[in-house]
Amino acid sequence: MRLVRHPVLCNYYVTYRCNAKCSFCDIWEKPSPYIELADVERNLRDLKRLGVSVIDFTGGEPLLHRQLPEFLALAHELGFITTVTTNGLLYPKYAERLRGKVDMLHFSLDSSEKEQHDRGRGVACFDFVLESIRVARELGERPDILLTVFRENLDQIEAVYRDICRPNGLMLILNPAFEYNAVDAGEQLTAAELDYVSAFGKRPGVYLNEGFMALRRDGGNHVAAPVCRAASTTLVISPSNELVLPCYHLGTKRFPIEGRLYELYRSDEVQQLAALEGRLPQCEGCTINCYMQPSFAVETSKYFWQALPSTLKYNWHKGTWKRLLAR
Repeated sequence: MRLVRHPVLCNYYVTYRCNAKCSFCDIWEKPSPYIELADVERNLRDLKRLGVSVIDFTGGEPLLHRQLPEFLALAHELGFITTVTTNGLLYPKYAERLRGKVDMLHFSLDSSEKEQHDRGRGVACFDFVLESIRVARELGERPDILLTVFRENLDQIEAVYRDICRPNGLMLILNPAFEYNAVDAGEQLTAAELDYVSAFGKRPGVYLNEGFMALRRDGGNHVAAPVCRAASTTLVISPSNELVLPCYHLGTKRFPIEGRLYELYRSDEVQQLAALEGRLPQCEGCTINCYMQPSFAVETSKYFWQALPSTLKYNWHKGTWKRLLAR
C-alpha cells in the first residue's frame, strides 16, 4: 500500500566538483558548474509545492560552493529539513557560517586509522575530520559519522564506534557500499559479513537501515517486481539546473528546469519516465542506498517494516521526527 504519493526528498547537487578522489566514486571526475542562487530560490519554492520535506545539498563536495550557507538558510526559512555530507576538509573553515543551518550533518570517516581512511579517499583528510568533530561540538552542533562499509574496513567499525563516536556522543551511520555504472565498490559482503553489520546496527548510537541489508540478501532491486521508487519519491537536480531521471547514478534523461520545476515534474513526459522507476534494464540488482531509503518509506512493503525501527531511532536521536510528522 502506497502511504505517500508525492516526492519527499530532493538530492540537490550544488556541484560535481570535489577536493577528494574517493576510489568508490566517479563524481569527482566530472567537469561541473556551480548552482546559482536565483535558481535555488525558484526551485525550493517549487519543491515546497510538490510536497518535498528534506533537501540534501550534495556533490561532489558541497562545501566547495561558497553560497552553501545561503542555500541552507533559505531552505530552513521555507521549512525544509536539511542534510549535508562532507569529507571535512573545509568544514572547520566554514563551520561558523553553517552553524544552526544543517539538521543532519554527516562527516565521512571510513577507518580509525589515518592511513587507511586517507588512502580510500585519495587525499589526506582524516585529521580534518577529527578537527571538524571538535569544532562542531564547540559550536553546539550534533554531527554524525558516516562510515561507508566495505569488506576491507569491516574490522574498523568497532574502533570508529568505540574510539571516535562514543567519546564524542556521535551517531555512527553504517552505509553499505554500492556499485553503479562502471564504479566498482569492491567484493560484495558475504552472508556472514552482512549478519555482522546487521548485529552492529542494533547497538546504541548506531544507525543502519536494515532494509538495505535485506535488499542485498534478496539480490537487489528486480525489474520484474521493483521496490525502487526513486523517481516518485526523490527529485534530483544537477549543478546545470536540470531535473535528472530516474536518479543520478543511473540517470537516463535530463530536463532543463528553466524556472518551471513544478510544471516540469508534473508533465506527461516526466511522469511517463518516472513510471519506469525500478524497471529499466540498469535497475536490475540495484542497491543504491540514497534512493532505496525514501523508497522504503512510502509504501508498506516488507522493506518498509524492516527499515522502520532504524528510521525511528535516527529521527528520535536527531529530534526531526516532530517536524516530519507535522508535514
